Amino acid sequence: MRTVVLIPARYSSTRFPGKPLVKILGKPMILWVAELAEKAVSKENVYVATDNKEISKVALEAGYNVVMTSSTCLTGTDRLAEAVTQIDADIFVNVQGDEPLASPNDILRIASYKKRNIDCVINGFSYIGENENVDNINIPKVVTTEENRLIYMSRKALPAIKDKKNTLDGYKKQVCIYAFTKEQLQQFTNFGRKSVLERFEDIEILRFLELKIDVLMVETESGSLAVDEPEDVAKVENAMIARGYKII
Repeated sequence: MRTVVLIPARYSSTRFPGKPLVKILGKPMILWVAELAEKAVSKENVYVATDNKEISKVALEAGYNVVMTSSTCLTGTDRLAEAVTQIDADIFVNVQGDEPLASPNDILRIASYKKRNIDCVINGFSYIGENENVDNINIPKVVTTEENRLIYMSRKALPAIKDKKNTLDGYKKQVCIYAFTKEQLQQFTNFGRKSVLERFEDIEILRFLELKIDVLMVETESGSLAVDEPEDVAKVENAMIARGYKII
């Protein structure tokens, strides 16, 4: 089964225009993400899906595959659904272009779970760290069954605790590494619109619940940080420096 990594990258982000090209320690963020994906699946199996010529140019000059998509995609997952029509593979792993601290081991782990649970969509999660605010709406919180099947995902701090005698081991947060088949991506985009909850929360994976496709959440390594807003760049750079990365 051929496994490829797809990195959706659009220039016109509402909160952070040009985000894929922002310099992280001197290198465009999209290349940091492509390089960690390459460590997992090799360079020929890494694709950047974008509607922007500048992003395409940066990725192509670095030797990565690029699939050009339309500018009208509703979400990053809709962009992937458009891109996979041009790629011959069995498993498509989505690694978000704003997570330069994602782990290649987690990419392989999620791909492995997908091979064993082909009828499920696979998504990563980790526990919110002490330096993160559980009430931050940029961090989707994950509610699962005891077997880690997704029940719901919210920007609010869930689950709520009525009786203070009950305690959580920790809040789960989404890590934006996903695995799909081509058929699941086509079902997603054929829905034709954002689902009601997806639109309210602005969390696209909720659309799969409307499609009655189970989402299996897989725990990943801790320490992943996403660049959602310009002020997140410094946090991510500091975390990378702490891990031994150098300014280029």
